[in-house]
Amino acid sequence: MKAIARALADAARQLEPTSDTERLDAELLMAEALHIDRDRLILSPPDRPVPDRFWQMIQRRKAGEPVAYITGRRAFWNIELHVGPGVLVPRPDSEVLIASAIAHFEGRQPPRRILDLGTGPGTLLLAALDIWPEAAGVGTDLSRHALSYGAANARRLGFEQRVHLRLGNWAEGVEGRFDLILCNPPYVADDADLGPGVREFEPDEALFAGKEGLDAYRALAPQLPHLLNPGGLAAVEIGPNQAAAVTALLARDGLRSHVAQDFARRDRAVLLTWV
Repeated sequence: MKAIARALADAARQLEPTSDTERLDAELLMAEALHIDRDRLILSPPDRPVPDRFWQMIQRRKAGEPVAYITGRRAFWNIELHVGPGVLVPRPDSEVLIASAIAHFEGRQPPRRILDLGTGPGTLLLAALDIWPEAAGVGTDLSRHALSYGAANARRLGFEQRVHLRLGNWAEGVEGRFDLILCNPPYVADDADLGPGVREFEPDEALFAGKEGLDAYRALAPQLPHLLNPGGLAAVEIGPNQAAAVTALLARDGLRSHVAQDFARRDRAVLLTWV
């Protein structure tokens, strides 16, 4: 127990230059090395030697590799997703889209058809299907690699029969209308200064969107009005300084907009409805 406590403290100190969450990172990697969950590690740490694998994982994290790539997993909302290199790591900021959808449909008929544009490993789509068990969903992505993770996650969560994943550029070829549209597009400007490890490890196509970070929204703007059912919601993630620019692009053809903030009170999503 004391050996594990000392190792966690030492690892957190080593990770300070690389991570803003150095203690959390150390705990997640220790739990993975010991094959236990983090809650057990914190509440009842085992009296065992520290595995060599832990220090190997710490070295990878010191080099900037995301914790989710090292462990192969990332929690999002109420589900756990398998992720790996070539797939955007799900982030807590994106949970505002799910929270906004829950608020929108409270007291209404729940969504039956859900569309996730740029689904990656299925992050938003599978979280929504977990909330609304009568719904079915479509997820699109340009990356076959990302869709393979999405398909595997859908199978593991038991949602395979409710999910249709398709290779494509946003909504091209998607037919019909949807009650809930979710989208976390790339919105980082090409020359942006990102945190350690992001640009080096995560896929450029899931991060960068031109000089202003707005290219994806320009592509989405003409598609969304034709996809959203009356009474439905389209929730589109944005960067914290993009609310005005993205609203100007997406609030068109009668769609009304509202900006939602994330849990740190930063603008994080443009919400679109017909009324």
